[in-house]
Amino acid sequence: IKGKNPADSSGLFFRDGKKRIDYILVYKKSSPQVEKRCTFEKNLRAEGLMLEKEPSLTNNDIMFVKVHAPWDTLCKYAEQMNIRMPFRFHLRCRQIKSWLPRNPMKLDKEALPDLEETDCYTAPFSRARMHHFTINNRETFFSNSTRSRIVHHVLQRTKYEDGKSKMGINRLLGNNTYEAAFPPHEGGYKSRHPIKTHGAQNHRHLLYERWARWGIWYKYQPLDLIRRYFGEKIGLYFAWLGWYTGMLIPAALVGVFVFLYGLFTMDSSQVSKEICEDNTTVMCPMCEETCEPWRLSDSCVYAKVTYLFDNGGTVFFAIFMAIWATVFLEFWKRRRAELTYDWDLIDWEEEEEELRPQFEAKYSRVERVNPISGKPEPFQPFSDKLSRLMVSVSGIFFMISLVLTAVFAVVVFRLIAMEKFASFNWHFVKKNWQFATSGTGVCINFMIIMSLNVVYEKVAYLLTNLEHPRTESEWENSFALKMFLFQFVNLNSSTFYIAFFLGRFAGRPGKYNKLFNRWRLEECHPSGCLIDLCLQMGVIMFFKQIWNNFMELGYPLLQNWWSRRKIKKGGGGGQNVENKTQLPQWEKDWNLQPMNAHGLVDEYLEMVLQFGFTTIFVAAFPLAPLLALLNNIIEIRLDAYKFVTQWRRPMPARATDIGIWHGILEGIGVLAVITNAFVIAITSDYIPRFVYAFKYGPCMDKGHHHQNECLRGYMNSSLSVFDMGDLKNGSQSRYCRYRDYRAPPWSPVPYEFTLQFWHVLAARLAFIIVFEHLVFGIKSFIAYLIPDMPKDLCDRMRREKYLMQEMMYEAELEHLQKERKKNGRRYHHEWP
Repeated sequence: IKGKNPADSSGLFFRDGKKRIDYILVYKKSSPQVEKRCTFEKNLRAEGLMLEKEPSLTNNDIMFVKVHAPWDTLCKYAEQMNIRMPFRFHLRCRQIKSWLPRNPMKLDKEALPDLEETDCYTAPFSRARMHHFTINNRETFFSNSTRSRIVHHVLQRTKYEDGKSKMGINRLLGNNTYEAAFPPHEGGYKSRHPIKTHGAQNHRHLLYERWARWGIWYKYQPLDLIRRYFGEKIGLYFAWLGWYTGMLIPAALVGVFVFLYGLFTMDSSQVSKEICEDNTTVMCPMCEETCEPWRLSDSCVYAKVTYLFDNGGTVFFAIFMAIWATVFLEFWKRRRAELTYDWDLIDWEEEEEELRPQFEAKYSRVERVNPISGKPEPFQPFSDKLSRLMVSVSGIFFMISLVLTAVFAVVVFRLIAMEKFASFNWHFVKKNWQFATSGTGVCINFMIIMSLNVVYEKVAYLLTNLEHPRTESEWENSFALKMFLFQFVNLNSSTFYIAFFLGRFAGRPGKYNKLFNRWRLEECHPSGCLIDLCLQMGVIMFFKQIWNNFMELGYPLLQNWWSRRKIKKGGGGGQNVENKTQLPQWEKDWNLQPMNAHGLVDEYLEMVLQFGFTTIFVAAFPLAPLLALLNNIIEIRLDAYKFVTQWRRPMPARATDIGIWHGILEGIGVLAVITNAFVIAITSDYIPRFVYAFKYGPCMDKGHHHQNECLRGYMNSSLSVFDMGDLKNGSQSRYCRYRDYRAPPWSPVPYEFTLQFWHVLAARLAFIIVFEHLVFGIKSFIAYLIPDMPKDLCDRMRREKYLMQEMMYEAELEHLQKERKKNGRRYHHEWP
């Protein structure tokens, strides 16, 4: 990094100004775990690490332990961990050609000057073959993140009690021996001088200027720099998030086109015209006590808005989005393969993880030999594991039943609100009672969803700990699956009700189905129930994204502001530090917020739930991809700002993929095909209109005509007749209409289903079968056509392997020749 200011190095080195701080341990002087801490630090020094203690300037009870890894220790553990480093001989940087033309979204190469060596060949580090590697400067050969990862590896495997198999910083953090352990940031993220003229002070400053600032929201992310600073696991998250956001662009464009098609053809819709122009058709009352009959034309606005989302483009867009989900996942596999190659993760395998402290404490009396390491370790009996799993599953089902209870409560509210709004004194509300009912129901449902989410997180945490997972990755996967199930059901249960149950079991006038023999079940509007589904999705998606973004950035900002305020007041018993720039870097980092205890679970969960909203009911809401795209553009910069400025630097962890989330995304893709088929067939009026146009309409025997001509008379065909005199015990009859396919009261079998009802039902079922088989067939064919790894990448990998073998051979041969010459000169010199 050019233009480095020495003043910004405060807190990055030991007191001698030479030894770089690779890790920070924090403990309280009042902590009773003195013996464990002393043993642990003594063993750290025995492993080759150097320690230096420093008291806090703001809190007299806090002590910092600075950890430095010398060159020999770094080399020793780099060899043990098979860390790949740049190769020296015949260095050839691999060029990955791009067919994309130069565009303003790319970052300029001069803006990231020191990332060029990441494109060069690498090999596993070996002390015996140290002469093979490019070691221009021992201080910079291992990057800061690599040094931190090596130190973390040592911290995890160092004992804190002699003679016992108790080891690792995680356990010491769990029993409060230490308060925190984190790698330090590389300095401040702001500079008084512009980066264009003076360069970046450090990688953190460079990340802030080229990634976390709002002014570059349209630029590609510097993934190599993110990976170098935060590690491959976080780098893969941002790579996936960026890929998902980029893939949303075509989906959002098609969704907007479908919406605009509905907007521009709204006035020419035959169904809307018939509803708006029909001043004579009297509709049956929406409730039986205070409601009165109403005219079909009163719902003109409702019908036009419905057409925006229920038109000819609906089926096309549903098929497009199902294929889009497959293409997104298949091309992500290819992108992941390229990243794992570029980041030297192809041959990397996860090391055998250490046991969680809670698991070890619970099952320390029962041991068995680990089949990998061959050492005895605590073991969880199968009967205990099964019983705990059953309790956990029961807890999951209980929480899901609580969700369904909340949905039922919202349904009851809608039934009560429907009667109240339909008999409201205010004419505007009475005329638009459908919107009023749906709108208030959605808002109350959203508040319930956000309230229950808080409860779910605590329950999921308790149930996961109850299972006592063996390792941290098992804990994370179990917790992630529970959180996804809870929040997915919580978010989508009311949406499923509106899509597939609303208006399906209402009955008919004179024989309505009632809840608790009191409230009539809700009916669909004469133009369909799709607008209710659209309103539900739009409100929840819009407000949830705003709330998530506020909480993601607002909470850390408030916490850090409160920490700074306490420091200024000297609330910790230390010095009253007026200027926070006087604090060393380790103290500034300690005052930041730690990364979420759940790691990246919360970040992935938010995006995966959004992916579900974008695909599962997209037939009802074509603007969902556009909302998701706008949110993600903000989300990337929010997360970047949070990681760079508001959080302590997380340990640079390695990973080769996005873990359990890929399987969840594939499951959502399959569910999306099924739900969209049912939405079009059952919720939308597409199938009834199709059956009418080709079987009952004016075009059935006259060949091809314009769609609107074929739908003439559709509304009259879809409304049945009811004699209100049947309710008034022989009073003068007066007919009203209701949405159904039933015989009129004067027919031989009054109010029985007509033949048209069975034709529509058969068409719905046929459409579901054809749609699912067609889309699943296309999805499978696309997945077959797109290989998981690009062919040119396979060729580059084979070529690199071949070249590496040649280079290693040549390097070893050259080294042996130099040794022979050296020994020959020594022999000649010593000969008398």
